Amino acid sequence: MSIAPSASERFAHLDSGLTLCFESWGDEDAPVVLLIMGLGSPMHLWPDGFCEQLVDRGYRVIRYDNRDTGRSTALRDQQVTRLDIVRAALGIQRQVPYTLGDLADDAAGLLDRLEIDRAHIVGASMGGMVAQTFAIAHPGRTASLTSIMSTTGSRFAGWMDPRLIPMMLRPGAASREEFIAGQLAASRAIGSPGFPDDPDLVRATAELTYDRGWTSAGVTRHVLAILTQRDRRKALRSVRVPAMVVHGTEDRMVHPSGGTSTARALPQAELLKIAGMGHDLPVAAQPAVVDAIDRTARRA
Repeated sequence: MSIAPSASERFAHLDSGLTLCFESWGDEDAPVVLLIMGLGSPMHLWPDGFCEQLVDRGYRVIRYDNRDTGRSTALRDQQVTRLDIVRAALGIQRQVPYTLGDLADDAAGLLDRLEIDRAHIVGASMGGMVAQTFAIAHPGRTASLTSIMSTTGSRFAGWMDPRLIPMMLRPGAASREEFIAGQLAASRAIGSPGFPDDPDLVRATAELTYDRGWTSAGVTRHVLAILTQRDRRKALRSVRVPAMVVHGTEDRMVHPSGGTSTARALPQAELLKIAGMGHDLPVAAQPAVVDAIDRTARRA
């Protein structure tokens, strides 16, 4: 199996000087769903079929590469060391290349370039953190919020299974095949035991991720933004839009307590726990997630 890069990729040049690669699906006059992906993950981690299901529900879907992923701007001059990561994990303050707030402002800048005033904001993993931050910083532009397999920044929720630490500390892949092997191993470690995906699909997705511009340094900068995030629980109480929190019961990367913490902080949140789902979007679980996004958007 292979997945080809989409011919519909476009580029938005933001006022910040960054360029974001994005795709737009569906009727341009339909309500907009903005999809924000997670740590080191380019936009095609929102699968085509997932986007098509949302289009079939009557939405215009926009997915994009965060900075330092895919074909968006890579900040190669911003070097981060392992010592920086350790210091951040210990809570020692330091300057960072960028924050989750900067990533949320990237999303707002993309909407500006597309002349979109308001959107249903959907984020997965780190993208959920960015989506939450967007809703706090840009309340007038948030029609609804869906946070998937994410957390609030509280150190008392959403922790990672300690058994994953060696995998996270592994040096960046030195070759395409080494990267693909690492992605297959990661899928086995954090994927959904209740919804196992086809290994050929996992491999094809990894191949496309690498070929579109994967960089281990970009992933490290994302990690630093996550480690230095603020606890958003208090700020999330001000988010007065319909909200959905989706979390798998078998998530080892972000413990399900992260979803519970998020739902408790959001005044208008519904919490959906999907039995057997880990830290991914398996094909068999996608209809339930699409239903949740659609139900929340319609509440708006």
